[in-house]
Amino acid sequence: MIRRLVALVASSVIAIPALAALTEGAKAPDFTAPASLAGKEFQFSLKDALKKGPVVVYFYPSAYTGGCNLQAHTFAENMDKFSAAGVSVIGVSLDKIATLNQFSADPEYCAGKLAVASDADGKIAKSYDLKVADAKAGAKNTKGDEIGHGFAERTTFVITKDGKVAATVGGVSPKANVEKALELVQQLAKADPGKVT
Repeated sequence: MIRRLVALVASSVIAIPALAALTEGAKAPDFTAPASLAGKEFQFSLKDALKKGPVVVYFYPSAYTGGCNLQAHTFAENMDKFSAAGVSVIGVSLDKIATLNQFSADPEYCAGKLAVASDADGKIAKSYDLKVADAKAGAKNTKGDEIGHGFAERTTFVITKDGKVAATVGGVSPKANVEKALELVQQLAKADPGKVT
């Protein structure tokens, strides 16, 4: 009985969205930003990406930090499943593009499979109603480099082709964040294939 109750509570926590973030049905703010895939810089446009199908936009605090490393690695491992559901994925942080060029190519994290975009001034995160916190003085990443930028709260948005937020995932572990996003896009693909293709 207790195990069932714990499982029920744990499963309900996964679906809790971030408190301040945009919610289901809201119009996702359009944005363009410098991005990197496999170490190659390009200009990401949400508007252009949505022409091809739904997009998962996931905000994370900082490249080369424990939870963000795990989240990027988990997304990279599951990119074939996201693609099979007709969905593209873009990670967004306040990191500089030079850092993201390395992170996107790093075989331990994005592994050349996951695109990440630079929101250096935090305006994109704020447009999605996310909290941006200042980094603590002297905070370092897992490479030993000083971070030197703010942190957007870890929140993922599933955005349909019409630019609406279908779901918001926040307040869960980095791995659970990816798993829940994948579950949601697979449900979306099954429930309404027209929204995907």
